Amino acid sequence: MTQAFGATTTAEDVLSGVSLRGKTVLVTGVSAGLGVETARVLVAHGARVIGTVRDMGKGEVATAGVREAAAKGGGAFALVPLDLADLASVRACADALLAKGEAFDVVIANAGVMATPFGQTKDGFETQFGTNHLGHFVLVNRIAPLIREGGRVVSLASSGHRFADVDLDDPGFERTEYAPFVAYGRSKTANILFAVAFDRRHRGRGVRAAAVHPGGIMTELARHMEAGQIEAMVKQLNDQAAALGKPSFQFKTVPQGAATSVWAGVVADADEVGGRYCEDCHVGEVLPDDEESGLMSGGVRGYAVDPTRAEALWVLSERMVGERF
Repeated sequence: MTQAFGATTTAEDVLSGVSLRGKTVLVTGVSAGLGVETARVLVAHGARVIGTVRDMGKGEVATAGVREAAAKGGGAFALVPLDLADLASVRACADALLAKGEAFDVVIANAGVMATPFGQTKDGFETQFGTNHLGHFVLVNRIAPLIREGGRVVSLASSGHRFADVDLDDPGFERTEYAPFVAYGRSKTANILFAVAFDRRHRGRGVRAAAVHPGGIMTELARHMEAGQIEAMVKQLNDQAAALGKPSFQFKTVPQGAATSVWAGVVADADEVGGRYCEDCHVGEVLPDDEESGLMSGGVRGYAVDPTRAEALWVLSERMVGERF
């Protein structure tokens, strides 16, 4: 019988009694927050983890505890450079991994940015869409041959996908007024749609993909937000929850935030999570796009798991990056 997990479950709870010896996992963005904790708990249970970081110096300092956990738990840990906002860096990272030829059991696309001022990546893409979606789109597709049969891809999304659907006609805000959280919502919807489309393409060989909402957590992800903005958003969330007769919003701890990624990646049934949106260590309910619900309440908007929309985004993404997969 599958153990029941929920919103307060930690990554350690998910892996209680589980050995990951012989498993290899790639985790992007291990220089802070969820990435560090995800890597730490995996190596503590015996996995070999390859972690990507934009700044190798910062990454070495941030992951000192991961190396200690690996030494104690029988796992192993290594860092590789990756800047998701620069496709030359993404391709170089993928090429290096392919040349090494090490197979992966799980790929966790964890890295990301949130609510940035308007800007563009080195390739001219809007910062959040380019970093959160297109960078991972190229990386994961390029290294897909390395993912073992029975492997998994976990795409870090967010309930923030409710801020906006993807805009297939204007992904770079060339004709749309830029709003930081609208851009964030578009990128998180894209992360979910990517999991839907990737799962469809690879499930025939036993590789499944799932999108994950980790929960609301205080991490470096909020570094672009102005003073008082988080407090104002929490008040708005609680006002929404009260109006809908729902519990007030509660931040998760980082260990709780890492739980669903680990659950979807190594514990959950593949057919249960494949092509789905997961939260609080379960598959989220698909909600009508027009249903009134608080931003942080459970569930996923239908547009974010629409297979037709997922295919359209895939085609657009290939065109934007100049590469077909």
